[in-house]
Amino acid sequence: MATFYINPTTGSDRAAGTRQAPWQTLTYALSQATANTLIYLAQGTYDTSSGEKFPFLVPVGVTIIGDEPSKGRNIILSGGGDYQSPTFRRQNITLLASDRTQLRGITLTNPKTKGIGLWIESASPILANLTVHHCTLAGIVVTGTSKPIIRDSHLAHNGSTGLFLRRNAKGEMRRNLCQDTGYGITVSDESAPLLSDNRLLTNRAGIYLSHQAKPVIRRNLIEKNKVTGIVLKENAQPYLGSPQDPALNIIRDNEHIDLQHEGAQLLTLAGNELNQRRVRGNVEFAQTDLPLGSTGPSQFPDIQGHWATDFIDELVKRGLIRGFPDGTFKPDHPLTRAEYAVLVSHTFDLPRQLGTQRVFRDVSDGFWAAEVIRKAADMGFIAGYGDGTFRPQENISRGQVLVSLVNGLGLTGGSMAGLQLFRDRAQIPSYATTAIAIATEKQLVVNHPHLNQLQPLQDTTRAEITAFLYQALVATGKARPLPSAYIVDPSPVLPTFTDIQNHWAKEFIIRLAHADLVSGFGNGTFQPDAPINRAQYAALLVKVFNPPPIRPASQFLDVPTYFWGHGAILQAYRAGFISGFPDRTFHPEQKLRRIHLIISLANGLSLPESDPSVLRVYEDQWDIPTYAQNAVAAATKANIIVNHPNPQQLDPKADATRAEAVAMAYQALVYQGKMSPLALISKQ
Repeated sequence: MATFYINPTTGSDRAAGTRQAPWQTLTYALSQATANTLIYLAQGTYDTSSGEKFPFLVPVGVTIIGDEPSKGRNIILSGGGDYQSPTFRRQNITLLASDRTQLRGITLTNPKTKGIGLWIESASPILANLTVHHCTLAGIVVTGTSKPIIRDSHLAHNGSTGLFLRRNAKGEMRRNLCQDTGYGITVSDESAPLLSDNRLLTNRAGIYLSHQAKPVIRRNLIEKNKVTGIVLKENAQPYLGSPQDPALNIIRDNEHIDLQHEGAQLLTLAGNELNQRRVRGNVEFAQTDLPLGSTGPSQFPDIQGHWATDFIDELVKRGLIRGFPDGTFKPDHPLTRAEYAVLVSHTFDLPRQLGTQRVFRDVSDGFWAAEVIRKAADMGFIAGYGDGTFRPQENISRGQVLVSLVNGLGLTGGSMAGLQLFRDRAQIPSYATTAIAIATEKQLVVNHPHLNQLQPLQDTTRAEITAFLYQALVATGKARPLPSAYIVDPSPVLPTFTDIQNHWAKEFIIRLAHADLVSGFGNGTFQPDAPINRAQYAALLVKVFNPPPIRPASQFLDVPTYFWGHGAILQAYRAGFISGFPDRTFHPEQKLRRIHLIISLANGLSLPESDPSVLRVYEDQWDIPTYAQNAVAAATKANIIVNHPNPQQLDPKADATRAEAVAMAYQALVYQGKMSPLALISKQ
């Protein structure tokens, strides 16, 4: 999975697009993105003054992530451009969301004439924790046969409508706040979306329905709108509940009327908190008993905008997890081993394993969780420590939970190569590597905020345990998959490049790409035989090793601060991997020779000296410069040098290719114990 980082203030589109060297514009990132690309946006305003071109056209399967907890308050996409809609002709929009795209934690605003923030045309994207405001015409338009999921977003101060669904649009609109707009939500034509758990406040009208619209309206709060709560025109037929399926909406305190039905057909309502005297039109009320407090949006106040909201909601609906007496969920609180035993015992009811009957000396019969601890242990989900204790009050780590679920459910398979996805895989305890590889393959692993950070030793939070448990239900066929940007999917994240299938360096490239240490080009190629220059090599060093400084910085005369590779060159220099020239230049565009690649790795890794006699292995040993012989001998002894096609041919004066740089960097990681060795005949 390609991962790009954007910063409109400090980035450069000539940089590498990494966290350390971000690009400047989202426009450029989208031009390089392919399916399954992740794009992270830093704080700032993305507009024409920062180099953006509108509208943003997000390719299929691309995910853009800003700051979900704040709903993108300081990550602002501002502007608009012409889009030729197949169903509505030319429109001025900020962004077009394609199929399977995800937008999370960003703000969109379009001050242009008849400006629209977000356009969805016959696509099924996921939009979460957005702010869409001050668009002169509409916040979000959904048309064609679209089936989006739009949740936990704030749509406010838009000209005509906050959310507009037309043609045959469906999908789910959950837990959004629509306010201070002409119409909070407009549903027209033959659209039939689910509108659930939304709040529609201080608009002219909360929901406006027309033509043959047939939305399902559930658990919404519609109040304090300036004219009407819900307006029905023409043949609109919303589903507002039945005695067997109460709608549970709260519709109240709208200034003129709460529900205005202007169509001729009979409308039946059941299970809504609604004053019948404030309803106009051909309406009947079916009798339904509503438990106190059952109406309106169902959500813990402290999970609004939280990345795990959907997982939490699903487990709450199943009765597997609950909140606290004060009405909160406390999603980021750690989980103890006893609390985990409770959850896993409630979630799974599996046969007891033969010969278990575990007893822990620190869990007395009177302990509040004694029974569920024994049940979880007997099912094989948990075990005690070597001293016979369970330590129920200790927090349980993320790695321990994943191992527990794999063992308890008896999951098998998994490839150790999948662990290359995680930058912090070195933190995985040896006893857990196989189980976590299986958990990764079965998509039990959910990492927030970064997919490539497993954090196996970190305490598990209540939010994380809901995600892990829900994914375990999915893996065992007991739950439907939920859309989330944080589920680690090993199939699309394993990159492939169109030009390395039969290349000698394929395995080196793939393994480093799996670990997000190298990437290819926007056209799907890697260009393994292209020469690498000194600036590009510095960027590779920083990405692969992230080396700490060992000497003071130096400013090279030909590497200005705005040069895309300035940061990487400075870091690689300070770490001792590379040096400049006596005249204080660096020559960043100069091609790197193989001998200088080898010297760089030997110096940067501080390789111990080796007997120069090892150089006899090379047929062209006399071509090795005298000043480089010690470094080449040390690199040879450390098994870092890779020669192709002839292992005995060093070619020290030849230009180094991208493939050779990657292969030797990989061997350096093997030397450091961070990668497993590859058995290739071209390796010395």
